[in-house]
Amino acid sequence: MFARAKTRFKDGRRHRCWSVVENHRNRDGRVVQRQVLYLGEINGSQRAAWRRSIEVIDGDTQSRQMALFASGREAPELSREVVRARVADLAVHRPRQWGARWLALVLWDRLELDRFWRPRLPASRQGTRWLDALKTQVCCRLIEPGSEWRLHRHWHEHSAMADLPGGPRVLAKDAPHRCPDKLPAHRRALFSHLGERWQTLFEARFDVLLHDLTSTCFESDAPFDGLRRHGCSRDRRSDCVQVATAPIVTPRGFPLACEAMPGNTGEKTTLADFLTQVEQQCGRSERVWIMDRGIPTEETLSAMRAADTSVHCLVGTPKGRLTKLERRFPNLPWRQVREAVDAKLLAEDDELYILARSRARILKERGMRRRRPKKLWRRLHELRRQAPRRDQLPLRLGAAKKEAGRAWHLVAVRLPDPDEEVSAATFSFALRRDKLRQVRRREGRCLLRSNLASEDPATLWRCCMQLAEVEQAFKELKRDLALRPVFRPLDRRIEAHIFVAFLACCLQVTLKNLARRHAPGLTPRAVLEKFAALQMVDAHLPTTDGRHLVLPRHTQPTSDHRLLLRQLDLQLPEQPPPRIAS
Repeated sequence: MFARAKTRFKDGRRHRCWSVVENHRNRDGRVVQRQVLYLGEINGSQRAAWRRSIEVIDGDTQSRQMALFASGREAPELSREVVRARVADLAVHRPRQWGARWLALVLWDRLELDRFWRPRLPASRQGTRWLDALKTQVCCRLIEPGSEWRLHRHWHEHSAMADLPGGPRVLAKDAPHRCPDKLPAHRRALFSHLGERWQTLFEARFDVLLHDLTSTCFESDAPFDGLRRHGCSRDRRSDCVQVATAPIVTPRGFPLACEAMPGNTGEKTTLADFLTQVEQQCGRSERVWIMDRGIPTEETLSAMRAADTSVHCLVGTPKGRLTKLERRFPNLPWRQVREAVDAKLLAEDDELYILARSRARILKERGMRRRRPKKLWRRLHELRRQAPRRDQLPLRLGAAKKEAGRAWHLVAVRLPDPDEEVSAATFSFALRRDKLRQVRRREGRCLLRSNLASEDPATLWRCCMQLAEVEQAFKELKRDLALRPVFRPLDRRIEAHIFVAFLACCLQVTLKNLARRHAPGLTPRAVLEKFAALQMVDAHLPTTDGRHLVLPRHTQPTSDHRLLLRQLDLQLPEQPPPRIAS
């Protein structure tokens, strides 16, 4: 360590600020500096005092062999240096989290991301190692999501990333902010690389793909331009601008692509570009696309059917089409798909319509549907008893309508004329029984359409249920990896933020499939939390000549950790080598 000065000009004055910095030598022989303390502007006597303190605590970085003996024991004559240790004064310093960081780097190596990123992220002329910065950011996003400022000033220092094989020793202060800007240009190549790795590791297949659209809200000020737009909020934050995120995943949860789009992007405008992208990335083959209603348009579906290589789809259908077809379904028999789930099949215009009915869903929707009409009915009785002024009644009814939602259409309300008083005779309401019967007929039912050749309803229903993997990917991105809210004001930083979260999601999906194969029942978050209990500490053993023997050691695994390591076929690395310090 040594004192370093930097000169800056502020408000027309020259300031000379001092810091205590420390040199670290990386494995490639390059020396990087880490700021230990910021001292500010200090005088000459203060600088001298700091320099004397630094000389006392600075250690010897040369590697050599020593013979270690207890201080009370006679040492034989040896050709190497003899060090006498005061075992009774053993102290433990710097406890830091180690196990989850090690597991994250193991997942990084399983995907061979070093091999992919090393030629694309070379070190800068100033010596900044962008690959180390990216690796640290992705691991932080997976384990303990936070801001880049917290990553640089707290997380990296209080973690054992520098003690792990392949882990970055020192992180430049601006690297977490500047590194993500270099990533989005390589996303298409990364998608292809990840597909190859998942085929190798888990025999993943890409003949069935799931596609959906979600949104992520912002906490930022105006102006709202670029990717930041108002739109249909899936986060229920209509007061905020948002960015749209469109992933493509396989039925086993492997993300194949993820794009950031303006927040006002419509669902039906995204599919055509993704069809071309996946075809270029994975080649032409017969694929099945499973999507929610609203994503494919009739033009897109026609283009999928007319393609040289047939592209199949299974799509949710709006309620309006069910209204047109519901007269043709009553004469068809119900076919059991699985326990408590039945389906009817209707072939029309080279397409197959599937009307599915779930008994558990019927009970759930019926309970949800009954709650709001009852509340609305009570509110209407309250308004009739209160007898507000005629000009106040529409305002109160508007508030009740907003709270009731779709249940409002089940009630017919008669308002008094403008010159009439509000009373039981002029203000009346009644239940619309025809609408209620229609709602009851559609409870727990959904209509799907497909051009698949298979007419087995169980197969079609299983394909439809795989849409839950897209919803799970949304939950992991937003909840576990803290994708929202976004604080970045620039489009390139917004794309980079989503891309880093996507890389962390890839590590999490890899861990999920490792656990699914070897330790079924465990979630990735549970595995990470279990390994987070493994700590790294520095055992300081003082010697009789005033130095310290520093032994970095990770804690020994408990029986739970040993069971997990055996199930996941993992092995902890060897303990780091000791060092001598003054």
